[in-house]
Amino acid sequence: MQAARNWISAFRPRTLPLALSCILMGAFLAASLDAFRFDIFLFCALTTIFLQVLSNLANDYGDSLNGADHAGRVGPSRAVQSGAISVGSMRKALVLFVVMCLASGLYLLWISFGDNIRGLLFFLALGIVSIAAAVTYTVGRRPYGYVGLGDVSVLIFFGFVGVLGSLYLFTKAIDWYHVFPALSCGFFSMAVLNINNIRDIDSDKLAGKNSLPVRWGKQKATIYHWLLLGGGIGCAIAYTLLNYQSPFQFLFVLTIPLFLFNGSSVRKKDARDLDPLLKQMALSTLLFVILFGIGTILG
Repeated sequence: MQAARNWISAFRPRTLPLALSCILMGAFLAASLDAFRFDIFLFCALTTIFLQVLSNLANDYGDSLNGADHAGRVGPSRAVQSGAISVGSMRKALVLFVVMCLASGLYLLWISFGDNIRGLLFFLALGIVSIAAAVTYTVGRRPYGYVGLGDVSVLIFFGFVGVLGSLYLFTKAIDWYHVFPALSCGFFSMAVLNINNIRDIDSDKLAGKNSLPVRWGKQKATIYHWLLLGGGIGCAIAYTLLNYQSPFQFLFVLTIPLFLFNGSSVRKKDARDLDPLLKQMALSTLLFVILFGIGTILG
C-alpha cells in the first residue's frame, strides 16, 4: 500500500486539472461549432493525462539527478530524492508512460483522421515532440527547463497544442480568433509554473536551474505574474467581443476575483508560503474554462 501511495504522489494528481483544462477548452469550442465527439474527447483527455504524468515523473527524476530536489527544498518532497522510489524504478516508469502516450495517441489519431495519412502523420510528429518536451524539461545533458525556457514550452503545449490541436481533431479546421482562448489557457498555465518557480527560487539557484524568477528575482517575477493573469483574461474578452452573440458568453468574468486573489497573494506571501496557490491557480483555470465553455455554447 505504501508503494502505491508513493507512486500516486509521484504522479502529482493536483496537476491534472490544469492539464485537462486545455483539452476542455478545445472540446467546448468544438461543441459550439456542433463538432464535438465523445470518443475523441475521451482519448484526448487520456493521452493528456498520460503526458502530464510522464512530465511529472521526468521532472522528479531529472531534478533529483541534477540537484534541484534536495533536503532543503521548499514544497512537497519528491519520490526519487526522498528515496521513496528508486532511480531504476523511475526509469522503467518513464518508459512505460512513453509507451502509453504513444498507444493512446495513435488510437486517438486513428479515430479522428481515419485514412487521412497526412493529418495522422503530422499529429503523430506533434505527439512525439510533445513526449520529448515532457521528458527533456529536466532530463538530459542540457534540460531546457534549466535555461529558463519552461514558460515558452508551457505556452506552446498547454496553449497552442493543447487547445488548437484538440480543436482541430474535432473540426479539421481552425479560425484565427481561436488563438485567443488558446492564449488564455497558455497564460494561466504559465502563471502556475511561475508560482512554482518563485517558490523554488532559492533551491533552483543552488542547483543552477535558471528559471525566470531566478533570473529576475521575486519582485519582477510578481509583475510578470500579473501580466500573465491580465493577459489570460484579456484574451478571453477579445475572443468574446469578436464572437459576441449573448451576455452568457461573459460568464467567465465570475472567475476574475479568483485570479485577483492569486496575484495579490503571490505579491504578499513569502516564497515558502506559495505552495497552496499552485492548486488554487490550477482550479481557478479549470473553473474559468468551464464557465467560458458554457458561455460559448449558450451564446
